[in-house]
Amino acid sequence: MSPNENRSDCPVANALDLLGDRWTLLIVRDIVLGQRFAYTEIGADEGIATNVLSNRLERLVCAEVIEQFQHPTDKRRRAYLPTEKGISLVRVLVELLVWGDAHTSATSGAEFAAAIRKDRETMIAHLEAKARQSVEDFHE
Repeated sequence: MSPNENRSDCPVANALDLLGDRWTLLIVRDIVLGQRFAYTEIGADEGIATNVLSNRLERLVCAEVIEQFQHPTDKRRRAYLPTEKGISLVRVLVELLVWGDAHTSATSGAEFAAAIRKDRETMIAHLEAKARQSVEDFHE
C-alpha cells in the first residue's frame, strides 16, 4: 500500500498505516526532536537495520513528513529534515513520551516528561519552534 492509499475512511487507521510500525515514529522522533539529520545518525540508538531505515525514510519522504537533501558537508550523503507536516507530529511524540513515562518501565525520559506535565503547551510550542529553527539553520 502506498502512503497515499487509504484502506479505510478512519483517520486513526490511515495515520497508523503510515506511522504505526515499530520504527517509523522513532525515526520521526530522531529527526524532529533529536535533530539527527544524517542517515547514519537516525535510528542509531535503536539499531534499526539499514534496509528498514531506508524503506521508512522513503515512505516518510513520499508522505511529505520529511524531505531529503544533499548533506551540506558530504555531497555523497543525504540529510533528512522535517516538513511542517512532520513538525506537527511533535504533539503526538510528546503525548507518547508522557504516556510511556507513566505506563512503562522506561526511565530515560522521566525529567523531560515531568517538565512537559508542568506546562505541556509551552513545551510543545518550544519543541516545534526548535525543529523549525533547525530546518532554517540547515539551509543557511
